[in-house]
Amino acid sequence: MAVKRVGIVGSGIMGSGIAEVAAKAGFEVILRSRQQNTADQMMAGLEKSLGKQVDRGKLDAAERDGVLGRVRATTELGELSDCDLVIESIVEDLPIKKHLFNELDRVCNDNAILATNTSTLPVVEMAMESRPDKVCGVHFFNPAPMMALVEVVRCITTSDETVDTARGFAEACGKSPVLVRDQAGFIVNGLLFPYLNNAVKLLDAGVATREDIDTAMKGGCNFPMGPLELLDLVGLDTSLAIIEALYSEFRDPNYAPAPLLRRMVSAERLGRKTGQGFYDYG
Repeated sequence: MAVKRVGIVGSGIMGSGIAEVAAKAGFEVILRSRQQNTADQMMAGLEKSLGKQVDRGKLDAAERDGVLGRVRATTELGELSDCDLVIESIVEDLPIKKHLFNELDRVCNDNAILATNTSTLPVVEMAMESRPDKVCGVHFFNPAPMMALVEVVRCITTSDETVDTARGFAEACGKSPVLVRDQAGFIVNGLLFPYLNNAVKLLDAGVATREDIDTAMKGGCNFPMGPLELLDLVGLDTSLAIIEALYSEFRDPNYAPAPLLRRMVSAERLGRKTGQGFYDYG
């Protein structure tokens, strides 16, 4: 099926980033936020982001105006009724997401594809709350306007047509989609977070200092950031939730969360967003 109108539920960083990507690709975008002030903030943030791109010569003023003209914010879920594709990008909480999919199934037209931007949670759980054959994962990475990859996640109920449409949408947005089976972590987080978790275990065991662990992985593997720096950037609470989801599904001892990581989350040392994690951010 052809996608012309895209609905996005959630006006956080990921929601607004996906909205920008889709609008730049020529899609009509309806962004739904629960509160008018957050919807207004999203539109102001989008305008600011596009304005910076004009200042840097990456967009001209006419292109900026065209993108802004294709995005509309709303607080009403029913405004998504005519969308061909709806992507949710709300909090990573399975019961909340399942409730949303039940609501989306009720308000959206019968042909609409419902997608989740989850990075870890089981897509099939959301599919069974709505229209099982028309639900898939469309996992953008942060920041969505810059990151090239999209994981298209197929659960056991997803139809071929749904997968093809989701992949075509990602390609139309200028992204590189990869097809992955519905399992915790998919490809990227399934490989990345055990590595990050093991870096915390090395630190806790006194194998090396935080600086030397990060320096080793940047210099030895040519990674742009060390694992402890990356954990601080992602957020230790978010990282712990992903690692717990991996361990819950596979029960692999290698996925057991590092005790130090749990203690740091308990102490609210969550990384950059709280000013203190493995490093201090003044």
